[in-house]
Amino acid sequence: MSSPTPFRRAEMLDRLEAESFDVLVIGGGITGTGVALDAAARGLRTALVERDDFASGTSSKSSKLVHGGLRYLQQGEVRLVYQALHERERLRKNAPHLVKVLPFMIPILTKDGVVSRKIARAMGSAMWMYDATGGWRIGKVHRRLKKDAAFGHLPTMPKERLASAYLYFDATVDDARLCLTVARTAAAHGAVVVNRCPVVELLKTDGGLSSGAVVDAGHGRLITVRAKVVVNATGVWSDEVRTLDEGVDPDSIRPAKGVHLTLPWDKVRNDIAVVIPVPKDRRSLFVVPWGRRPDGTFEHTYVGTTDTDYNGSIDDPQCTKDDITYVLRALNASITTGVTEADITGVWAGLRPLVKSASSGRTADLSRRHKVGRSASNVISVTGGKLTTYREMAEDTVDEACEILGVRHRSTTKRMPLLGGDGYRPKASDDQPKLGDRYGTLAADVRALIAQDTRLAEPLVPGLPYIKAEAVYAARAEMAVTLDDVLSRRTRARLFDRPASVAAADDVARLIADDMGWDDTEVERQVADFRNSCAAEQTAGQMSEVDLLGVNP
Repeated sequence: MSSPTPFRRAEMLDRLEAESFDVLVIGGGITGTGVALDAAARGLRTALVERDDFASGTSSKSSKLVHGGLRYLQQGEVRLVYQALHERERLRKNAPHLVKVLPFMIPILTKDGVVSRKIARAMGSAMWMYDATGGWRIGKVHRRLKKDAAFGHLPTMPKERLASAYLYFDATVDDARLCLTVARTAAAHGAVVVNRCPVVELLKTDGGLSSGAVVDAGHGRLITVRAKVVVNATGVWSDEVRTLDEGVDPDSIRPAKGVHLTLPWDKVRNDIAVVIPVPKDRRSLFVVPWGRRPDGTFEHTYVGTTDTDYNGSIDDPQCTKDDITYVLRALNASITTGVTEADITGVWAGLRPLVKSASSGRTADLSRRHKVGRSASNVISVTGGKLTTYREMAEDTVDEACEILGVRHRSTTKRMPLLGGDGYRPKASDDQPKLGDRYGTLAADVRALIAQDTRLAEPLVPGLPYIKAEAVYAARAEMAVTLDDVLSRRTRARLFDRPASVAAADDVARLIADDMGWDDTEVERQVADFRNSCAAEQTAGQMSEVDLLGVNP
């Protein structure tokens, strides 16, 4: 797959209208794209439709970690951790350009820490269990750090409170680019994959069985998609699709909001990920460095995630003043630089599609296991799960589809390289602008654009590692439709420096206008939409949860 199938929306729409399919996947997040890849790789005629952009929901707003979840061991979810750690290693092998090993440190503090000296031995036992469950597959096991070594990894900690630390290893990934890469890999295996294409109706045979859907391709174009099996992989929106199918709201999803804040790295100065406690809460947060510079320092650090019940619109979760206060309170209890709201350069808020249980406890305590079910009309719904286990979720879902279709095709994705990963080897020359880390072997396609126009090697957004060629590539080869697609998901500029992205918006829009078919009026509309969205995000951060939801206190 060194020369990928063209990933152009117009051609995909024509195929969607002209062909018939074995499987139609609704939802272009990591679960849906994973299902599309698994189905297409088994030889099933596959289509996927996404109502917004690929990864525009939860799949671009995670903690960007590929991990087993150390805390799940404390909840007795040993099997889940085992499966996640196994999938972590498959992802490292199948997408070496995207998934990178990341050390994590848990400080042992003299008081008010994630772990105190009193329970340090118990933590050591948990670390050994994590290694035994599958952590060792990364090639390293945990170890204890002395006080000075621990302080060197986070020199903004109050050293007098630090006793020692534990170091263990997991992995990190750009979640949106992973999702896009899975979608493009599915297309390379023959799947029809289309964004900005919401489902408006589910179709059924006279016998009441699912037979496809009607989708809105935009500009008044409705397409009837003929499919033998429909898969609902829409995450927090899965109940909406089930209502279209079943006629009643199943009320099966309990959304949990997770918020992250981005800060200049100099305010924190961690060279690895650090787990910090939330005072007077039973939770902890990740403090993760992002954007390594050639000198070993970083561009940014992000902090998260929260885990709270969410009752607002699932279409537009926002980071509120309450969320910011919560995260900053935890961070400032662990470092000494006094981070304030004025230091924040970006935020993101996503919703976990947790499956409701009989328990009414905290969302943090709900299982992250996935569930695959089938309605009376044979619409398959896959819910729950986590980013790390998306491939296994997809395999289980397509197994169910094969049962409906009456075919026996085994999954082939366990050892299947994702696009750009086959034969990828990082090179020193990739350090700036790190194209290899985002595109793998396909970085050659981005560099080819620079060879045609050297101006495309210039920064896309000043202060961030992206270059102009990446925006052009997004427009030509990655099915970007809007300016926000480019600045929020094809690159992550908005998440890491919102003010700089807003300032660069007009220049970026004009750079890609010809490839997108935009005239001056459309350029202005795209820029206005992007800036208005960013302004709304900023305003939400100044409002309490109650005020934002329009509820009187």
